Amino acid sequence: MANPSETTPARWADLPSWLLTQTAGHAHRLVADGFSAVGGRGYHYRLLATLEEHGAASQATLGRRSGIHLSDMVATINELAERQLVERASDPSDRRRNIISLTAAGKRQLRLLEEQLAQSQDNLLAPLSPEERQRLTELLSRLLHHHDRQTGILDEPWGSTSR
Repeated sequence: MANPSETTPARWADLPSWLLTQTAGHAHRLVADGFSAVGGRGYHYRLLATLEEHGAASQATLGRRSGIHLSDMVATINELAERQLVERASDPSDRRRNIISLTAAGKRQLRLLEEQLAQSQDNLLAPLSPEERQRLTELLSRLLHHHDRQTGILDEPWGSTSR
């Protein structure tokens, strides 16, 4: 396969939207590969991190806090519960609802996922200095916040503060 930089037409090769999209593809691959190396996935990280930060909660609440759709939440909880990384218990105030909590094994897995995520960030940003990394993060955050506000995403419970 040809090198994409050699085949990308010049008229769009320097467009910020093109560059962001292409870089996002690399970021996704690096993070997914890192998580996979320790038996995890992005949804696992999001759910475990949400549980550690906010504590035990119902599946619906976890979905709102993590931004994971309920149809994906059930499968994610099943995967994590099967590995004893989370515990599912009936809510004493409403037996129809499950409360999900983080186990000690889940905390250990979260640490592994965080280590892999840090490595993935370092790999992605390797050509940048620490100052450039900080500036890039600030600029991307400003762009995301602007567009979230434009589309009403900031009104969602998982708005930009939990990304």
